[in-house]
Amino acid sequence: MTGPAIEVEPISERRRNLAWPFDLYRSAVGKRYVMAVSGIVLMGYVAAHMVGNLKLYLGPHQIDRYAGWLRTMGEPVVPRGVALWVIRVVLLGALVLHLHAASTLTRIDVRARPERYRTRTEYIAANFASRTMRWTGVIVGLFVVFHLADLTWGSANPSFVRGSVYHNVVASFSRWPVALVYIVANVALGMHLYHGAWSLFQTLGWNHPRWNAWRRPFAVTFASVVAGGNILFPVMVLSGVLS
Repeated sequence: MTGPAIEVEPISERRRNLAWPFDLYRSAVGKRYVMAVSGIVLMGYVAAHMVGNLKLYLGPHQIDRYAGWLRTMGEPVVPRGVALWVIRVVLLGALVLHLHAASTLTRIDVRARPERYRTRTEYIAANFASRTMRWTGVIVGLFVVFHLADLTWGSANPSFVRGSVYHNVVASFSRWPVALVYIVANVALGMHLYHGAWSLFQTLGWNHPRWNAWRRPFAVTFASVVAGGNILFPVMVLSGVLS
């Protein structure tokens, strides 16, 4: 004797009810695309951030004026601060998507890893880049929180003066433990940028013999310029060039 048949909605039918961007994101391929695109947004930001901070070498007036311009850009088309907040929201969204995609892809990779059929050498070679990306990502994430507390909110900088960017930077980097934190964090950032810049070409399908020769030089150059430029700021303060 059998009971009444119970209709079960096929999984494929439930998936069709989602809008295509969400359905795509549920797959590992979609997550890798999101991680690559959000990574490009964040790469653009760190590069622009470093270039803007080069005005430190021009003195207090130039860097403080630049910081003021960031708050007023877009005027009179948009009210004061609106354009800056739009950029912040976009960056926050890119960061959240990047972190979520990275964490879920890590779990997928761990579950799918056929460790029983690998030698120890193969395991180390295949996972060095991904494990490095995970740890450098954690270091950079923690550093971002400290960086905001130090030079944006001022809670981690005893000499913080709102609106005086040059003063705040010099006061912060004059403390050698803080300068060391910035240097170590930017070394981790450089490693993260290198692996990300190198791998995003393949993730996005930009895999062509004409371009492949430029992938590694681009990744090395981009990571070195951004990380090196950031590392120079605390070094210049400690050496007395910026004072």
